[in-house]
Amino acid sequence: MGGGKCILQLRGVRPFFSDKYDITKHPNYKYLADYDKKNTFDVERYMKRRPAIVKPDEPFDCYEISGADLQEDAGNE
Repeated sequence: MGGGKCILQLRGVRPFFSDKYDITKHPNYKYLADYDKKNTFDVERYMKRRPAIVKPDEPFDCYEISGADLQEDAGNE
């Protein structure tokens, strides 16, 4: 099989040969790390930058859940 071909496996369809898609021709290719290394997602940097989940002065709702509530939900599935 040539480098420009692939075998696709889709649910409900028998596997078949297909031409590979050239991702450089896609309109959003410029957003990939292959196009520019600055597009690489850095998880460590993201985790350091994100704000706290709940700020000290931010109001939020608190719900109390008992074990019985969880058992009722499990019975409905």
